[in-house]
Amino acid sequence: MKNKDTVSYIIAIILSIVFIYPLYVLILVTFEPVYLTFGRIYPFQLPIILTLSNLINSFHQVGLIVPVIRSVEVAMLVSIIAVLLSIPAGYGLQKLTSRVTNKIILLMFVVNMMPGVVVAIPISVYFIKLGLENSIFGIAFAQELVVLPLSVFIMLGGFRALPKDIENQAHVDGARLHSIFSKVLIPLVKVPILITFLIAWMTSWDEFTYAVIISPINPTFPVKLYDYVSRGEPFVASSFALLVTVPVVVLVIILQKYLKGEYLSGGLNGV
Repeated sequence: MKNKDTVSYIIAIILSIVFIYPLYVLILVTFEPVYLTFGRIYPFQLPIILTLSNLINSFHQVGLIVPVIRSVEVAMLVSIIAVLLSIPAGYGLQKLTSRVTNKIILLMFVVNMMPGVVVAIPISVYFIKLGLENSIFGIAFAQELVVLPLSVFIMLGGFRALPKDIENQAHVDGARLHSIFSKVLIPLVKVPILITFLIAWMTSWDEFTYAVIISPINPTFPVKLYDYVSRGEPFVASSFALLVTVPVVVLVIILQKYLKGEYLSGGLNGV
């Protein structure tokens, strides 16, 4: 057992380093002078000199504030729509047999299996006809194709994790369906709802393909950030990337106690 625990700890440490290292490099690029990072063939891996000039210059040289605000608006809209649609969808699916439910969930994930460009281009044609191009609603509706399958999957797991006797007892006591749903079930699945909102928000915040095709004139933050990188201003992009990454990391750390495995595994009952 000790050998297995040691191997597990080693694997965990290696994976932590792999995932944390890009964020560490982002911090170095943001707070070190340019001649120590992009000015060297082999940049230093330890912070030698720290400066705030990159951040200050970034705010003075570029206009990323508006795209950041636009990304926040889109992410909030995507998250709200995902929660509103996934709650009734998850509740309805858990009423079906596991075989039927699993097939429906698999069918929903088929869209995510295809390259985003393949789906985004024909969708953009219809959105242009509907006048939804270059609007937050057009971006949000397109991003729901990516967000909604996972949101429904999480809410399905949340409803499946509840004891069936709770709803049956409420029926016996004479409660109607809307009362059971709003006063009994919803409070019990508030954690899956929170997880759904968080994952939908982070997915939308980082989404690039649909945003660049649906709204090229009024870009979101990832699109504008890529624009500055491609124009040869990586230190500016790194500065803003860090500013918008840290709040997300902090939010996940704060909410990690709610990320319980049964809300994901519950969606696979009967496989």
